[in-house]
Amino acid sequence: MPTASVAGMAVLEEATGLKNMQQLIQLRWIAVVGQIVTIGIAHFGFGIALPLRHMAAVIGFLVIFNLGSHWRWRSRGEVTNDELFLALLVDVGMLTAQLYLSGGATNPFTYLYLLQVTLGAVLLQAWSVWTMVVVTVACVAGLALFGRPLDLPPDHDRGLASPFIQGMLICFALNAGLLVIFISRIGRNLRDRDAHLADLRQRAAEEEHVVRIGLLASGAAHELGTPLATLAVILGDWRRMPAFKGDPELLQEVSEMQAQVQRCKTILSGILLSAGEARGESSEQTTVNTFLDDIATDWRETRAAQDFEFRNRIEHDLPMVADTALQQMVCNVLDNALEASPRHVVLQAAIEADHLRLEVTDRGPGFAPEVLAQWGKPYNSTKGRSGRGLGLFLAVNVARTLGGLVRAGNRPGGGAMVVMTLPLAAITLKEGEGRVG
Repeated sequence: MPTASVAGMAVLEEATGLKNMQQLIQLRWIAVVGQIVTIGIAHFGFGIALPLRHMAAVIGFLVIFNLGSHWRWRSRGEVTNDELFLALLVDVGMLTAQLYLSGGATNPFTYLYLLQVTLGAVLLQAWSVWTMVVVTVACVAGLALFGRPLDLPPDHDRGLASPFIQGMLICFALNAGLLVIFISRIGRNLRDRDAHLADLRQRAAEEEHVVRIGLLASGAAHELGTPLATLAVILGDWRRMPAFKGDPELLQEVSEMQAQVQRCKTILSGILLSAGEARGESSEQTTVNTFLDDIATDWRETRAAQDFEFRNRIEHDLPMVADTALQQMVCNVLDNALEASPRHVVLQAAIEADHLRLEVTDRGPGFAPEVLAQWGKPYNSTKGRSGRGLGLFLAVNVARTLGGLVRAGNRPGGGAMVVMTLPLAAITLKEGEGRVG
């Protein structure tokens, strides 16, 4: 898998861990408020004697810990399994302290341990989850052994009139409500992570496909280079032969054959660069307008387009770095438009904000819905011939390598539209930079 995709997955894991830690911080604030309300109702409402000073100290420690957690995870993005495990252990410890001070194992809120175990099962690795189970079981056993029961009458037979039953009902409602809220949020975080991971894996597969295309192009260039060079030499010899020099029609045909051989060599070089790095060794300094004018002129002269229009709306020219891959990207899109609409192709250029925007439109049948749904994937074509669709795929790859986008759609009045957006920072030269290549 490409290094960039692996790095992207690592960043995604960190972002998901941070979101989950923030959920725990929010849950802890709810626990602080809930403890204050519950202690107040039990002590002042039901007249149950509680060690308020000690319980307030536990709440104060929990507030300080949560403030520290909020500050730490605001300035740091990476959250590991061990740190999530430690945060849940602190929550278990604070719950154990409050239960010890308020009845031990006889406190109906003992079942809040299940909330911590459930959160651990969702957030933590297997060894951490089982450790949480052991710790919580040990805490309940310790409360049963060392906790001091509350001085409450045995009135369980009174049903909802019993304070113990009321406490159990409140505990159940808290457990159920908090589980629904926070497990749903955490589940959404995990689903978002999985969706992004799927996108990264898809992109990694496409990048690997580009590497294979690059290897194939290298082999093709090696295999076809020699016969093309031989043809070029033979055609050069023919031009000097008296039989051809004396026949203008034959000489014209030889010239056309030489031009086509040269075009084949140029196409091979362009595919080789497009399938590999977007910035090839043939990079050179030029300007945006000159680069686009050269592309438009060369494409008009070498293609059989009946009506090709180049609309340059760039008012302030900029120095830039251009190479064959960039030229091939634009030509691939133009070639695709020409196949669909031989009579009318338009290339329009403009600078919007900090991006170069190139728009190619035609008057053909437009893109089929299935092509738009699979846009940017190799061999995505409705032309019905093997190997089609690579031109647009390579164009998408070159733009992506430069940090840009290639978008496609159908025009309301008919025909297709492909928009290439490239960040100027990736292709232009800053003041004082010299020639590249």
